[in-house]
Amino acid sequence: MTNGDEREPPEANIKSYRQRYDTHERIPAAGRPRDAILAEMEEIASLEEERWHDGFASGSVYHGDQDHVDFLSKVYTINSQANPLHTDIWPSVVKYESEIVSMTASMLGADESGAERGTPAEICGTLSSGGTESILLAMKTYRDRAREEKGITKPNMIVPTTAHAAFHKAAQYFNIELVQIPVDADFRADVAATEEAITENTVVLVGSSPQFPHGVIDPIAELSELARSRGIGFHTDACLGGFLLPWAHRLGYDVPPFDFRLPGVTSMSADTHKYGYAAKGTSVVLYRGQDLRHYQYFTTTDWPGGLYCSPSFAGSRPGALSAACWAAMISVGEEGYLESARRILETAAKIRSGVAAIEELQLFGDSLFVSAFGSEELDIYKVMDAMAERGWSLNGLHKPACVHLCTTLRQTEPGVAERFLEDLKQSVAFVSDQPDWTGAMAPIYGMANTIPDRGVVRDALRDHMDSWYRTR
Repeated sequence: MTNGDEREPPEANIKSYRQRYDTHERIPAAGRPRDAILAEMEEIASLEEERWHDGFASGSVYHGDQDHVDFLSKVYTINSQANPLHTDIWPSVVKYESEIVSMTASMLGADESGAERGTPAEICGTLSSGGTESILLAMKTYRDRAREEKGITKPNMIVPTTAHAAFHKAAQYFNIELVQIPVDADFRADVAATEEAITENTVVLVGSSPQFPHGVIDPIAELSELARSRGIGFHTDACLGGFLLPWAHRLGYDVPPFDFRLPGVTSMSADTHKYGYAAKGTSVVLYRGQDLRHYQYFTTTDWPGGLYCSPSFAGSRPGALSAACWAAMISVGEEGYLESARRILETAAKIRSGVAAIEELQLFGDSLFVSAFGSEELDIYKVMDAMAERGWSLNGLHKPACVHLCTTLRQTEPGVAERFLEDLKQSVAFVSDQPDWTGAMAPIYGMANTIPDRGVVRDALRDHMDSWYRTR
């Protein structure tokens, strides 16, 4: 354990290759040999694999088995030149993406929604680059529909305080007022507060299944019915749980309805690159009916470059990622998803039980696979730093101050859960014995959690992002 004064600044962690490898600020006069480039990249990848391969990272890598990774890499190589913008050249991507959307919709209640496939009312959707884009697309869709059909020019969306930051981004990008409603003692969205917040300018209500911080499922049935009764859209954000909760339900776990089985749910987001085990860079956004999906599309008919259309934000896209996503879903299959869910949920239950047994810690929220915990006695961010000293990469959270571990297949490997709990006990004991110890991130998280001037925190985050792009 090192003294806080001896730590490198946080920026050093993301710029750790400066001293080890050449930095390129300009295109080299002569190209480097490919073998040398590959050798360097393989070495870097090997260094980084140590941070997640043995299950020491929360979330981040949801599968990680080498055979699976190698399989998806081969699929990507085969399809590396594919671009969905040119469907005439690569109709294969049309096949892959349409089937990904159909399979995801079926998993999320389309077959029980009452909407017949092949009709304008069907549950439909598109692929996106990730959960954030799926959410942005859906929020843009509701804004544009409300403007076109209801003449709403000052739209607002109502979201729980625990909803993903992507909704804040959508509000900023698309000039939608963000109305946040509180959560109850169990971290579930307050339905009564939601109803009270609705105005004539409300275009969509939002609920999470589950929300990221504590892994808690919002009361989707009540919220979506409230939206339906008021003629408002409802979006279920299932980016995190969309490819895990359906299988948990099949395994007999108590998972309340959250998908298109509920008539008030009009759109959903679900990340294929999380528990769908696809390569990073794909997600699905779904809609109840083609008319709603049309508000997501972009078309132009008078550009000198010709007729142009794009279903999502990007024009050119990596068709190889779509192919890898399709291959992942087809290769895993229902049996694979069920078995993976079983292992994850059993491991998460073991971890949650172990955390609850540590006297100084308290579990937050009732979750099937996220273990969020805080402490009334200790600085939980120091505990997080002490865990980092032992190789763990956990998520620091705010309001209330806590830390979480999102369980993936990495933690289901033999001995990983036991190692986590033992390291957590030791970290708690260390922080208890060394209350003046200062970790690397604890002061930063502590400041961000308590400082009233959010502009100061915002400036710090901007400076942090600036550091990503500095080469010196």
